[in-house]
Amino acid sequence: MSNFANVSRRKFLVTAGASAGAVLLKGCVGNPPSATAPVATNVAASPSPVTAGDTPETTTIKLGYIPIVESAAMIIAQQKGFFAKYGMTGVELSKQANWASARDNVTIGSGGGGIDGGQWQMPMPHLISEGIITNGQKVPMYVLAQLNTQGNGIAIAGIHAGKGLGADIASAADYIKGFQANEGRKFKAAHTFPNVNQDFWIRYWFSAGGVDPDNDIDLLAVPPAETVQGMRNGTMDAFSTGDPWPYRIVADEIGFMAALTHEIWSFHPEEYLAIRADWVDANPKATKALLKGLMEAQQWCDDPANRAELVQICSGRNFFNIPAEILTPPYKGNYTMGDGKAAFNDINAGPLYWKDPKGSVSYPYKSHDLWFLTESMRWGFHKNTLTDFDVVQRMVDSVNREDLWLEAAKEAGFSDLPTSTSRGVETFFDGIKFDPANPEAYLTSLDIKRV
Repeated sequence: MSNFANVSRRKFLVTAGASAGAVLLKGCVGNPPSATAPVATNVAASPSPVTAGDTPETTTIKLGYIPIVESAAMIIAQQKGFFAKYGMTGVELSKQANWASARDNVTIGSGGGGIDGGQWQMPMPHLISEGIITNGQKVPMYVLAQLNTQGNGIAIAGIHAGKGLGADIASAADYIKGFQANEGRKFKAAHTFPNVNQDFWIRYWFSAGGVDPDNDIDLLAVPPAETVQGMRNGTMDAFSTGDPWPYRIVADEIGFMAALTHEIWSFHPEEYLAIRADWVDANPKATKALLKGLMEAQQWCDDPANRAELVQICSGRNFFNIPAEILTPPYKGNYTMGDGKAAFNDINAGPLYWKDPKGSVSYPYKSHDLWFLTESMRWGFHKNTLTDFDVVQRMVDSVNREDLWLEAAKEAGFSDLPTSTSRGVETFFDGIKFDPANPEAYLTSLDIKRV
């Protein structure tokens, strides 16, 4: 732990606005909504006209997206006219083949035939900014908003039914670790891109149950379709995946769900809107206009009365290109788990876009950036760059532009806004706590780690 000896916790507290307890949104400190009552939405009472002083410097931007529920608010903002309402009439959404393509396309930018920004797993914007995953080419980016929470899970191939693979796998740890001796190969698990969200979710799940994801199993980055085929033929055992894949895996009897990420970390941060810093710096008014449109779309998405239309739009050929019935259950919070597990029937267990019982969904809390980078340190990712928490603090402060989010929200007339850049202490399903004021204590408390 010698690298952490010189951490200035007080400096981080001042910079990130952390506090010992969570500072929740006004009006969100009561009891969580029931299974049938949605989290409150807060759409502006009247349209916010674009005044002369607010006119965007440009009306066009090219944003990349992956066809999963995390991109829904961006799609709705374009299709329902929320971007246009604030003057961004030329927003182009570009479907990306995979995360590597999105990374490569933002590196070259829209001027080179790529994209200006879009939807990202975390901490990809920080890694791209530092040139860590772009062959040393630094492309500064800004995190501008969180797109959603939840909507992910851990899927297990059907051959493992009845082996105790649920949220807590402590009783199945020996089965998993003994797989090579019994089957001639290690237990094989996958995610869609290394060192980001879905990699972190499955690593946390394995390690909480006493399984070392680097030594006890084979953990790979594999495209979803290839993973699902492997689960069909018995060569892939587990998959960290997002909606609508969990429904398809269970409905097609490919396997079952061990856990939703909602069970691992309730109302956890998921994916984010991030844009190249050079575009934002050149177009600050357009950036805020884009954020206003996105925020209003997020509020629209959280209204259950709109979710049938959301499904109809996003499932269409131009976007997700899947049957509407596959997308409908997650938006109702209906998850059939399989393997004898109780189903979920709670709208708050599925993807949320504007608010949840813990606070804001859309606001990019710096404390969450800190967790993603701390988890990167935990697993020894990018150890030549992430050397201590002073470096991590610098990365968070240079990439996270929550100030622009707040400016846009206030200009648009939205209320119940966060008053701290920290959501406070986070508690995981295994009892581990992450206190943004003392990230080193979180690392110390973990049994399985590389640092």
